[in-house]
Amino acid sequence: MQTPTGASIPAGLDVVLLPGTRELLSRHARELPQRDDLCGAFCGALALCAAGIDGGAEGQIDQDAFALAAGSVVSALADTDSLPFQEKGRRDYRLALPLIDDPSRSGTTAAGVVRALEQLSAARLVAIPYMGPWTPDTLDRLFDLAAALSRPVTLVANLATHHLWGSRARVDQLLDYLLTGEQEGPAPDWDVGHFACVVGRLRGPRGCLYAVADTYPSLGSGGVHLQPAERLAVALERRDMPAGGVIAVVFAEDGAAVRSGAGALGLREGLWDNGTATMETPP
Repeated sequence: MQTPTGASIPAGLDVVLLPGTRELLSRHARELPQRDDLCGAFCGALALCAAGIDGGAEGQIDQDAFALAAGSVVSALADTDSLPFQEKGRRDYRLALPLIDDPSRSGTTAAGVVRALEQLSAARLVAIPYMGPWTPDTLDRLFDLAAALSRPVTLVANLATHHLWGSRARVDQLLDYLLTGEQEGPAPDWDVGHFACVVGRLRGPRGCLYAVADTYPSLGSGGVHLQPAERLAVALERRDMPAGGVIAVVFAEDGAAVRSGAGALGLREGLWDNGTATMETPP
């Protein structure tokens, strides 16, 4: 098997993909990059695709349709300073979305993502938001809960990018972390509050890497990169910026089991304020 960088994975490492990941990544590759301010909507649309839910007679649910249902707000002017690498942004919106003057408050709320997922799936899915506490252990055990399901599941992470490794870690850096626990890695690519999907896990003797399906092709390899558990947990805690967390998107039949298991881990279910405005919030 190979890492998102294309390198072979040494024998003895444990690789787990969440149910529905192949479908999610196929849609992910076709949909990249996100339109400006729609990272939450981009991830929500991927979660629906992973579950095999589309728009029926109205057509496939894309990031614009999801954004409209979630109450996303778009900055009136492009804010290219907030983008990673040499990304130029994308403002070819298919639908008319509400505008806001302050780019720091544009995007999608956690509540909007949850509401849209359940509405657009006609309640076939439940979106369960967890506020933490986030540690490598709670992250690992929540992932185990999700991976044990037979039906598709998506973990939508609302995180702080400046706590992550840079997305283009060298293979030797990834192996040093997995085999020895070495924490030194590339500097972060950018500094924003952001949504991305956690889709897989690669565990070694001394470290655990999570595969993140991100929203820009310049991040990692085609928008997929690996992150150490310690970095991802801190990024989810977002202690130095508005709150974040993880939304577990599961079929309604699996909701009770996930809630019971997450409760036993001490994870707090509830919505957080990630600092984003809503259609109801004065700009």
